[in-house]
Amino acid sequence: MAEVDALKAEIRKLNARATDLKMALHDLSEELPAAWEQIPDVAQRTYDAFRTLAAKRAELKALETAS
Repeated sequence: MAEVDALKAEIRKLNARATDLKMALHDLSEELPAAWEQIPDVAQRTYDAFRTLAAKRAELKALETAS
């Protein structure tokens, strides 16, 4: 059960990071055309954060299902 709790804590942190990046991407879009060069970097970091979050959520679901 400690593994599930640790994974839930990790997911909370990942969710906060993904939300921060989503907002950074949103803010960047509102500033266009200024800083347009940052779009690929911010978008990639946002994508990576949400991909990691989705993988961890799937891992948690698998652990909870197996229990």
